[in-house]
Amino acid sequence: MRLNCPLCGSRDRREFYYRGAADYLDRPEPDAPPEAWDNYLHLRDNPMGVTKDLWYHDQGCTSWLLVTRNTLTHEILDVKLVAEAGE
Repeated sequence: MRLNCPLCGSRDRREFYYRGAADYLDRPEPDAPPEAWDNYLHLRDNPMGVTKDLWYHDQGCTSWLLVTRNTLTHEILDVKLVAEAGE
């Protein structure tokens, strides 16, 4: 699989660190009940179809990327810098 980094161009996915689903940024409030933190830390979806994920260009420009991809076809639909994604 190749990712098209907005700063570096097309690169092999081995240059990147996969962080997880972009909804990982939806953290519970610090005073949220333990159940909310347990769900946040341990329960993950495994969706079929289009997802938005966070990837870090570890062996390149060190940018965080928001990657939209299809988990069924492995097609990369979009790659944006997180800083410019506005989501």
